[in-house]
Amino acid sequence: MKNFDIVSKKKLFITIPLVILAVVIAFTLIFGAVISIEFTGGTIMTYSYAGELDFSAVKSEIETLGFGNVNVTGGSAFGADIELVNVAFSSNEGLSAGQLSEVTGRLIAAFPENNIAIENSQNVSPSTGVRFFLKCLVAFVFAFILFIIYIALRFKKLGGWSTGVFALIALLVDVMVVVSVFIFFRLPIDAIFMAVVLAIMGYSINNTIILYDRVRENKTLFAGKKSARELVNLSVRQSLTRTINTTVTTAAALLVLSIVAMIYDVNTILNFAFPMLIGLISGVYTTLCLSGTFWVMWQERRGAPAGRK
Repeated sequence: MKNFDIVSKKKLFITIPLVILAVVIAFTLIFGAVISIEFTGGTIMTYSYAGELDFSAVKSEIETLGFGNVNVTGGSAFGADIELVNVAFSSNEGLSAGQLSEVTGRLIAAFPENNIAIENSQNVSPSTGVRFFLKCLVAFVFAFILFIIYIALRFKKLGGWSTGVFALIALLVDVMVVVSVFIFFRLPIDAIFMAVVLAIMGYSINNTIILYDRVRENKTLFAGKKSARELVNLSVRQSLTRTINTTVTTAAALLVLSIVAMIYDVNTILNFAFPMLIGLISGVYTTLCLSGTFWVMWQERRGAPAGRK
């Protein structure tokens, strides 16, 4: 491990997220993103059913009514042995009472053996969706500001505000990775997406704080005997095992949860667990490969010695 020099690979580590960003943008422009009606407005109908139900057949049956774009997902009721299917229509005005009855009647007639019954229905106006999106955006911005302030105050010896900005850049990479999972796997961008992003931000910033703590301790310990590059390489090596072990245990639980949710077709859990799993892996990458590297680049730009390579 004497030749351990993660900072020397900075071009590769910075290029990878840039490539992912370019692919995400291109994929979104070509195929678009699946935006939940929580943001766009529309109607959500929840039905209970018995036996096995082919969701693709349900989608095809409803589309023949010509009420617009429809998304069909399955799930289970918590605390009750009831299988549910959610039917979501994206529209500006929502469905009328007559249209809702027509959808229900069509499903009951098409799948008589499944005992389909309406459990709940609600219309979401576009203005409500916009307000919800703005509230989520405020939550993101507020969280970012708090993270920057906290890290700037805690790590004054490492550069204060500049250190907070580097941690923020690493967090933005994690957010981009989570977005790419939702885009590539056609998962709906909804409240679950917001929850995943905020959870990943908290997890990733914790890893970054641990790394910066190591850098600060080593800087004090060696008192100018090591360059910024050497300090970060040493700190990454010291925190590597702990960061990976912590992530592996959490990721293993999320992997099992994702598999179980996939087997039992519980999309709500799957849409949370799987992006969280990928986000955790991204958090390790940004902490070990980017956070410290950005700090070294800044120190060297300010004239600090680059250290031995």
